[in-house]
Amino acid sequence: MQAAFDALNALLGDRFTTGASDRALHGQSESHFADMPPDGVAYPETTAEVAGIVSICTAHHMPVIGWGAGTSLEGHALAPQGGITVDFSRMNAVLHISADDMLAVVQPGVTREQLNEDLRATGLFFPVDPGANASIGGMASTRASGTTAVRYGTMRNNVLALEAVLADGRTLRTGTRAPKSSTGYDLTGLFVGAEGTLGLITELTLRLQGQPDAISAAVCAFDDLDAATQTVIMTIQSGIPMARIEFIDATFVRLFNAQNGTDMPEKPHLMVEFHGSPQSTREQAESFGDIVADMGGSAFQWADRPEDRNRLWKMRHNASYTARAAWPNAHAITTDVCVPISKLAQAVNETAEDIANSGIPGPILGHMGDGNFHVLLLPDRNDPAQIAKAHTLAHAMAERALRLGGTVSGEHGIGMGKLKYMQAEHGAGWDVMASVKAALDPQGIMNPGKLLAQT
Repeated sequence: MQAAFDALNALLGDRFTTGASDRALHGQSESHFADMPPDGVAYPETTAEVAGIVSICTAHHMPVIGWGAGTSLEGHALAPQGGITVDFSRMNAVLHISADDMLAVVQPGVTREQLNEDLRATGLFFPVDPGANASIGGMASTRASGTTAVRYGTMRNNVLALEAVLADGRTLRTGTRAPKSSTGYDLTGLFVGAEGTLGLITELTLRLQGQPDAISAAVCAFDDLDAATQTVIMTIQSGIPMARIEFIDATFVRLFNAQNGTDMPEKPHLMVEFHGSPQSTREQAESFGDIVADMGGSAFQWADRPEDRNRLWKMRHNASYTARAAWPNAHAITTDVCVPISKLAQAVNETAEDIANSGIPGPILGHMGDGNFHVLLLPDRNDPAQIAKAHTLAHAMAERALRLGGTVSGEHGIGMGKLKYMQAEHGAGWDVMASVKAALDPQGIMNPGKLLAQT
């Protein structure tokens, strides 16, 4: 280990550290796992330095873990086997914007909000919005999505090309700036969602979207969970091009009212947004309003001004933190699943029933337009029985999703938290993933202990 440290010091100088504070910072996460700090932290500024770091770690058989903004929810960036965390915060440049081609080239440490700020004068924006101000590299590595995925897709749909450093120190470029290609394996797609287990992403070429002429947001209440869920299903099946269609349950509404001074009825709500021309957004809203009325929902509360829309979505994006603040003694366990849209009502209703019977707080929210919903389970951190029951609830959600033809995670990813479901979801495909991993990382040093049980 000391020989590796000496080589990293020679490469990076004071941008490599084994200090306790840096190690502790990079051993934390927003997941339910205990802290797992690395043995050292590297702060590269160039792809060449990343290649040097990885080559040193390969020579000394040391794990390498990529670090973006630290917002992942399944322990993706923790260091269960020690090793070196590569913090990309200094590789945070927007390298190129081509308004004509509607694309941007960025380093992995660029955050979502930073990129959209740089794009303001172009009339374009980057649409993937997971809520947190995550790094673009981290979003690609976890195949992030979020509130706008129902219209604009996930990171898989919005990364055209990338550059990555492999375990042997080679720098690989995948994809092109062309809108499409039919040449060879989709190596870009392979790295998007690989959670850093195949290499470290050092550059990304991103698909951009035009800023819509008109944006309108609204909220509406429903008497029960089933009515709200059925409204989502009917909306998607009707082909209304929603930009966002989010669900929050009555518990979250109560918390929002208490912490934000709002007066929303304490019932399940849908939070929606329409993008397009003034005429098209009006038509979309009218079509959606007809479905809401048929399902017994309340009239819309509109948020047309940018400041009102921002306030509305800030409440939604801060939902997890709002709930954690309301239960400060809880051992928070966040989980998500995704199911076919036809099975959404069954999955949500059965989950809500399980939570109600458990006696554990477990508010539900989700990007229900694409069948993805989240539960924040809040057992008492001093009650082992409650914590065990919460894990049982999360396990039941995962098994239900698989039984209904879905996936154990729509956007949180696998990390360490959902390894036990990979065989059931992928079967022989998981073995194929392990073969790819072994070919690209024979020592198993790239983010070990995540995604694949063999590492």
